[in-house]
Amino acid sequence: MTQRQAAVTRETAETDIEVTLALDGDGDSTVDTGVGFFDHMLESLAKHGLFDLTVGCDGDLEIDDHHTVEDVGIALGEALAEALGDKRGIVRYADRRVPLDEAVAGVVVDVSGRPRFYFDGAFSQDAVGDFTSDMARHFAESLALNAGLTLHADVSGENAHHEVEALFKALARALDDATRIDDRRSDTPSTKGEL
Repeated sequence: MTQRQAAVTRETAETDIEVTLALDGDGDSTVDTGVGFFDHMLESLAKHGLFDLTVGCDGDLEIDDHHTVEDVGIALGEALAEALGDKRGIVRYADRRVPLDEAVAGVVVDVSGRPRFYFDGAFSQDAVGDFTSDMARHFAESLALNAGLTLHADVSGENAHHEVEALFKALARALDDATRIDDRRSDTPSTKGEL
């Protein structure tokens, strides 16, 4: 099987990022963004998506976590698109809901090449540790738009830690499902012949 992996660097006045991604991994990760809870969420994304992931980010955290989270989402989205290549043989669609105690999150994804993002819900607290809760939504949006995904997500609950974590886990499971190779398919899953 072709190695479905990618390495992306992104350097701006706000962040300096290196990302490596292997789609057919074991869930191993090494993550250091300077935002503790975000690191935990990226590790969870790798673990539950069975992706091998490394992320290093030196960002302008003296301002806030926005640029770090957004730019990691951009770089990871670019890595995902590169690792998928022509998308030949992938499942393409997935729909996952994940609970975490009182919270539940859902992600529906189409690896379509047509970037769209829709979100329903809100986070119960403004922050989880050093992570601004709404940045979970913004991370998913940045990832989707740069990976060429149509992604619908929703979240509900009473505790932002649980809500954000459920969202990352649902995203992980949906991406794992949608990017898997379907042994029955040798072509690109589209009547157009390409995605």
